[in-house]
Amino acid sequence: VQLQASGGGLVQAGGSLRLSCAASGRTFSGYSMAWFRQAPGKEREFVAADSWRRSTYYADFVKGRFNIFRDNVEKTVYLQMNSLKPEDTAVYYCAAGYMLDRLLTIATKYVDWGQGTLVTVSS
Repeated sequence: VQLQASGGGLVQAGGSLRLSCAASGRTFSGYSMAWFRQAPGKEREFVAADSWRRSTYYADFVKGRFNIFRDNVEKTVYLQMNSLKPEDTAVYYCAAGYMLDRLLTIATKYVDWGQGTLVTVSS
């Protein structure tokens, strides 16, 4: 599946952004979808996932602030980000793959990646 991420930008601390990841292909509903992020000088880290079973998972640092959801008709997965903090500044990537739920946080388990969209949160 090909993924196209969008929605990044510059926002003040406390603000909100919604990222989108549009997918091509016929089997979108069967994929587990996730968002990862990579800040300058840091490794890529898991943010949130929506599994093929429609279970959602979040990194502790975004729980209560971010929400992942998908639209299978539009073949798009979203990441609603609220109460943004300067430490949320990163390039955000969407990813797709098939895996057990316990593996959703592992980047290497995903086979397809979007190009990334930059989120900058100013203090």
